[in-house]
Amino acid sequence: MSRAGGTWVGARVPRNEDARLLTGRAQFVEDVEPPGALHVAFVRSDLPAGRLRRLDVESARAHPGVHAVFTADDLGPLLRPGAVLVPPPPLEGLVFHARTALPLVRDRIRHQGEALAMIVAESRYVAEDAAQLVEADIEPFDPVVDLGRALDDDAPRIHDDLPSNLAAHVRQAKGDYAAARAQADLVLERRFSYDRGIGGAIENRAVVAAWDARADRLEVWDTTQAPIPVRNVVAAALGLSESQVRFIAPFVGGGFGPKIMFYPEEILIPWASIQLGRPVKWVEDRYENFFATTQERGQLHEAEIAVARDGRILGVRDIFIHDSGAYDPYGLTIPINTQCTLLGPYRVPNYESEFRVAFTNKPIVTPVRGAGRQHGVFIMERLLDLAARGLGLDPVEIRRRNVIGSDEFPYNHGIMYQDFAPLRYDSGSYEASLEEAVRLVGHETFPRERERVQADGRVVGVGVVNYVEGTGIGPYEGARITVEPGGTVRLATGVGTQGQGHFTSFAQIVADAIGVKPSDVRVVTGDTSDFHWGTGTFASRGAVVAGNAIHAAALSVREKILKHAAEALEVDPDDLELAEGAARVRGAPDLSVDLGALAVNANPLRGAVEPGTEPGLEATSYFGPPYGTTANGTHALVVAVDPETAMVEILRYIVVHDCGTVINPTIVEGQIHGGVAAGIGNAFYEELVFDEFGGTSNASFMDYLLPTSTDVPPIETAHLETPSTLNPLGTKGVGEGGAIPVAAAFAQAVEDALADIAPGLEILDIPCSPGRLFELLRAHPKWCAGSRPASSGGAS
Repeated sequence: MSRAGGTWVGARVPRNEDARLLTGRAQFVEDVEPPGALHVAFVRSDLPAGRLRRLDVESARAHPGVHAVFTADDLGPLLRPGAVLVPPPPLEGLVFHARTALPLVRDRIRHQGEALAMIVAESRYVAEDAAQLVEADIEPFDPVVDLGRALDDDAPRIHDDLPSNLAAHVRQAKGDYAAARAQADLVLERRFSYDRGIGGAIENRAVVAAWDARADRLEVWDTTQAPIPVRNVVAAALGLSESQVRFIAPFVGGGFGPKIMFYPEEILIPWASIQLGRPVKWVEDRYENFFATTQERGQLHEAEIAVARDGRILGVRDIFIHDSGAYDPYGLTIPINTQCTLLGPYRVPNYESEFRVAFTNKPIVTPVRGAGRQHGVFIMERLLDLAARGLGLDPVEIRRRNVIGSDEFPYNHGIMYQDFAPLRYDSGSYEASLEEAVRLVGHETFPRERERVQADGRVVGVGVVNYVEGTGIGPYEGARITVEPGGTVRLATGVGTQGQGHFTSFAQIVADAIGVKPSDVRVVTGDTSDFHWGTGTFASRGAVVAGNAIHAAALSVREKILKHAAEALEVDPDDLELAEGAARVRGAPDLSVDLGALAVNANPLRGAVEPGTEPGLEATSYFGPPYGTTANGTHALVVAVDPETAMVEILRYIVVHDCGTVINPTIVEGQIHGGVAAGIGNAFYEELVFDEFGGTSNASFMDYLLPTSTDVPPIETAHLETPSTLNPLGTKGVGEGGAIPVAAAFAQAVEDALADIAPGLEILDIPCSPGRLFELLRAHPKWCAGSRPASSGGAS
């Protein structure tokens, strides 16, 4: 079987899961209703910083229909800080202070939404009513809200046992930036900010747990991206063996990173079920989601670039602060992603990067789609735009002069990535993707397009940016494939699914190997009773790590099929082909045996078998990459800006991407479309607003602006395929590439549109909302001097 696949890999196969999803037959955690289930509501702190002096829950306990009210005092040995889920890599000079939360607040409150008490009642309505009866006496503290001041000597301490709010300090460097700077013809320095947002999944988090005392077994349904690791943590915390705990991650309505976390609710709900001997259910409401589920972004950068007169990058220096929120359970994944992704597809011979992570009185930060990569891309692409302007170069031309060539792979950047391995690019198509995007957007003929569209009074601009995305990191995933006596094929893997089309793309890999249709492959994901080894779905790794484990298992099953078929048909295995659910002799299709019959024969109920023979047509395989693969691409867009209102319309959006071998183009395009939509939200609409007291001012979709279908344009995609050299399928990840470079492309295009009206205007902060863009325009000297457009919107 070739790397590029056969009949099915690379084909636009309709998604196997859509029939269930579109007819309402797909199971989500909200659909799980065990008989006799009790329901949970949490009492959460409205204040982001303070000390819990007293918690009166007696009225809540006495409320009709309430079965239990649990506080920190009731948890016993369960009342301990959570584990650090992702330890930092072993970097020289690393400073890292791990601080994680208790399941319920005992005394110190460190962010809005921390849980103070858990109400368990006959219904969610009763639980919510009882929660209103809880009285919390909280001594308020001065909160740390401003990231720029979080590390000041006089800032209030969030963790009293630390001398400051410094959570971590990391420096990585290569070459000699100071020398490069001294030799440069142009050095540009800027301050950039990239603010916070939420994941905004359709389905909020939910947990249902049912303890069976007779079977001595716990079943948990959870909206998690990592059912196996979460199962392991819960089993250890509750004193159970892992085999006693079954975790099921059914269909999950969007993960985007926050659902890779381990949350207090994931241990409290199972614990309550054991305590009460009843199933217990909790579903997060939308308001809770703004505080109780992790967030991302929040960085301040002081960056500079040193370039030669011809536009060649001589060096880059970036010093930044990363907001971890009140705790840091996910280690340094996000800021290291930023630090490494900044280098992009470019030759950067001298690089100096240093970041400090700050604790603040804001909700915890963990990966959200892109996981810090978008920050690094924004800094580098903005620096290149500014350098091009300073040298009088076209923004595309300065990129052409710096991209890594196709003959330079593998390319080692000389610093360490988040997977504890050097940042190495295995393969890519950086020059080709840039040129294809330039061609598709019509960059050379754009001036004519500009004149045509500006006839309606708006100004028009174009943006073209590049990115490299680290994907497919380890440690490993596994898969088991079984041909059943009826002829159907069953695939089980430990990764969950949150809409990526796993039920189809995984089935395509199997179908190509053993000669069946993808619709004949039954895929089971995210159920620890079916497969109990693996890590989870994150970091754009499903098709790379799980996909190659599936590929290996499928090839093993193929070998068994050919062996048994050769014996049954009395031919050489090389004379056989697998197609249409059967093994048949090449050139003589009537001489065949179907897979179901072979599965029966492979499991004899009488007689002796040869030593070493394995029963059944089944195989289990694992795959762990030596280091992560690197996908790449180029985004190009055309925007129209109304200078009077600062509203921006995206007229065209083009994505040229290279994720190695494409398993299913339709699914890949869907991933890109979703990513671009998220990126548009990050760039222009979405921003969490914190008041001076640390409270969130816009914790609802009435005020927090997600892009709608009218805000996201049709997205044109082009597929390039440079197979990865690190895995047999040649696959690379694609789940986050659509989101990563959008802000950089958006900023470049808007600046280009406003170049005549507000020359030299610089967009250095994301999100650049209509209000923020309006402020930038009004503060511009040329605008204030009276050269702004006439009231009709046309340029004066």
